[in-house]
Amino acid sequence: MMSQITERAVSNQGVVVTGAGRGIGRAIAAAFVDAGARVVINDLDPVACAMAAEELGAIAVPGDAASADGVAALIDAANSALGDIDVFCANAGVAGGIGLHSTEKQWAQAFNVNVMGHVRAAQLLVPGWVERGGGRFISVASAAGLLTMLGSAPYAVSKHAAVAFAEWLALTYQHLGIQVHVVCPQWVETDMLDGARAMGVPVDPRIVITTDDVAQTLMGAIEQGEFLVLPHPEVAGYYQARASNPQGWIGQMNEMQRRFTP
Repeated sequence: MMSQITERAVSNQGVVVTGAGRGIGRAIAAAFVDAGARVVINDLDPVACAMAAEELGAIAVPGDAASADGVAALIDAANSALGDIDVFCANAGVAGGIGLHSTEKQWAQAFNVNVMGHVRAAQLLVPGWVERGGGRFISVASAAGLLTMLGSAPYAVSKHAAVAFAEWLALTYQHLGIQVHVVCPQWVETDMLDGARAMGVPVDPRIVITTDDVAQTLMGAIEQGEFLVLPHPEVAGYYQARASNPQGWIGQMNEMQRRFTP
């Protein structure tokens, strides 16, 4: 259930959520709708986009949320539909590539979607938000961006970059009224998790949470004004251990890698 504080924070605001045809993005869009926001759902899959928008009572704007032209078109369409964009949630993301066998195309796609989609949206939105004195940017990254992910180098490295960009946005614009949140879950029951399982990535079922869990944690972070959003609270301890003892952390992760390498 949404708290009255969260409802007041986002009620009637114009919200854009990318990659929201399914998964985490759809759950976040639903949470904003429940809180009284006016929501544009974006997804590269036009059918999933339309279905989610109809089911949630949102506005469908399908299309590319990563390329320069695609982001510009999305923001133009969302501005037309909403009047103003108050909240932008950069949720669209891709996985792909295994270690050093990852292709140039896989590396480029990971950075284009997982990082540059965020950068391009911020470039178009933040100057206007600064002029009017407020705006909210949400980056859906991953615990892989704070820690790492065994196997997928493009995913882990690009998610690190997404976290770094969100941090840069926050420390640069916070005093000008721009609120930034970066969401860093571990395993969530999504199509991406199914893909990881299919590739043989070790997944501990005890730490798999639902997309609704992620959305509700985000809404709580909005209420509290928290930058770092951890749907798996234990990630804070892992992050602290990594920072305080990098060599030990690498050793532990390498041991896990050795155990699960075929």
